[in-house]
Amino acid sequence: MRAGYYVGDYTYEVREIPDREPQKDEVKIEVAWCGLCGTDLHKFQGKNGASVVIPPIILGHECSGIVTAVGPDVKYFQPGDRVAADPSFGCGNCEYCQQGLPNFCLERHGVAKGFADYVYPPEKNVYKVSEKLDLRTAALAEPLSCVIHGLDLIQIQSGASVVIYGLGSIGSLMVQMVKRAGAAKIIAVEREPEKQKLAVKLGADTAVDDRKILELAKECNIDVVIECIGLKSTMEQAVKIAGKNAKVLLFGLGDPEQPIEINQFEAYTKELSIYTSYLNPQTTKRAVAVLESGAIDAQSIISAELELEEMGQELETQKHSKTGKVMVRLSGKH
Repeated sequence: MRAGYYVGDYTYEVREIPDREPQKDEVKIEVAWCGLCGTDLHKFQGKNGASVVIPPIILGHECSGIVTAVGPDVKYFQPGDRVAADPSFGCGNCEYCQQGLPNFCLERHGVAKGFADYVYPPEKNVYKVSEKLDLRTAALAEPLSCVIHGLDLIQIQSGASVVIYGLGSIGSLMVQMVKRAGAAKIIAVEREPEKQKLAVKLGADTAVDDRKILELAKECNIDVVIECIGLKSTMEQAVKIAGKNAKVLLFGLGDPEQPIEINQFEAYTKELSIYTSYLNPQTTKRAVAVLESGAIDAQSIISAELELEEMGQELETQKHSKTGKVMVRLSGKH
């Protein structure tokens, strides 16, 4: 079968690797679609994603597909099932898993490397998808589950004023979910005019650039700020514009070599609560349910459908990633 590898030194290769049958509680999934994540770009650039990266490594983890075989210990799935996979494995036994925190599992590793014709996650990482949800949209379950976890942490109250930095695929999902959470005012911060239009289309009340938001922050108390870019400058500004008693969610994956600086006295006098969000513990089922409900406009988020062999050029140029979510077509089934 084919698999798309980051092999180090800004190099991507599609390799032929052995296919196999599932073992024990594994579910063999023929991958239909896999989203390109910002962490895949980080890995290609020689940086770590959610974990330390040691190439060669198969990229991709936002995948959906159809079950083709199951291991002897699998109880709830059978060939033909349409599914989405949670790529993050929690052992279930370590001290963090025992506390219901599998994202901090001491043995955590990826179990659904989606840039491949087949993946073999354990049964507990596989979620059924109804016929009313196409598999391309179902591949958004993983990024949406991460968004849901972040929003669980900050608990947006009805009537809140919310600023969201960045209208990439994550910011686009954030706008829609924050709207449904009951926010009274949503301001998107984005420089690109087309993305500003998209923000308003998806539910933002207005979209401004990073200079204008400084002016707006002086006129009203911003209750929640969600940073979905991961740049040092935007993370620092997110803290700066937050109002009194505000919550700040630093969701974007920042560069570990560029730590941010904040005015701790200003944060103290505003009594800020600053959050980060790590992975998607136990939120994938909910993400699938949200997608099945039709609450998310997926079509407006997706910027391109590319073949596995085209991903090397995309990783180098980010031509389509700059404007939205790139979906990698494996089987392409719906």
